[in-house]
Amino acid sequence: MPFVAVPAARRLADALSPVRAVRLLASTGIGLALCSLLALALLVVPGATRFSAVSAFGELGRPLSDAAPAVAVPLAAAALALLAGCAAAVTRTARRHWAELHRSAQPSEYSGGELAVLRDSRPDAYALPGRPGTPGRIVVTTGMLRALDPAERDALLAHERAHLAGHHHLFIAATEVAALCHPALRSLRAPMGYALERCADEAAASAVGDRRVAARAIGRAALAARAAEGAARSRPRVALAAAAGPVPRRVAALLGRSASRPRVGRAAAAALLACLVVSGAAALDATSDLHNSIEAAQGENPQH
Repeated sequence: MPFVAVPAARRLADALSPVRAVRLLASTGIGLALCSLLALALLVVPGATRFSAVSAFGELGRPLSDAAPAVAVPLAAAALALLAGCAAAVTRTARRHWAELHRSAQPSEYSGGELAVLRDSRPDAYALPGRPGTPGRIVVTTGMLRALDPAERDALLAHERAHLAGHHHLFIAATEVAALCHPALRSLRAPMGYALERCADEAAASAVGDRRVAARAIGRAALAARAAEGAARSRPRVALAAAAGPVPRRVAALLGRSASRPRVGRAAAAALLACLVVSGAAALDATSDLHNSIEAAQGENPQH
């Protein structure tokens, strides 16, 4: 199902409101990732019962798999290896994310309240999330401030503030974790990133009360950052920048120049939900079958 869901996800970001797109993409990615892990786990158990120690531990009168040991055992071993690989990758990602949040919360050049202005001629601006219970901060260079007029600066800061207020780094982290659980879910990262930037764009437009100012601020910030790209300072990996993603699409959406396709949005949302429901139903049905097989095998145990 993840391979079917990805094409629909790509159309979703432009066809639905940004907030709805983020919620649907996040729930779909996490749901499909969990279903994929459960499917692997369900492959491990029947093959494992081919070992007498496992059957004795489960008080089973017979193995759960009707397949020959030459098939069932390697299949279970492969599924177990994939599960172990996913667990290791998720653990590494979670530790790295936590370490980056910890480093960003340490006293450094970024300290000094919500807004940290760095004396740097290279234009840059980004939101730096904090650890749980620790407020994040907005980092902007003097080069970026000089590149924008006062109204555009307000829009830029409102954009970054929206990233912090919406805890957008958590959605990115969830999408990264889902991508580690199934290769097809890697394609959700780009639509999720775009939808999160669109959420912040809309918040900035609402804060300054002028969509054109917000669009101009995003465009000029992106041009300024791109002009200094070769000499740009390195950002922390958890940072969210206003100049990220497909800026022309974002500007067009703010100015109302992107085509409104409500039917496409509804169709894409329905396709994603259908994939999630079918995957969940299949996983629950397989779990129920395994449970019934275990009970039947336990009933054939002479000790019962």
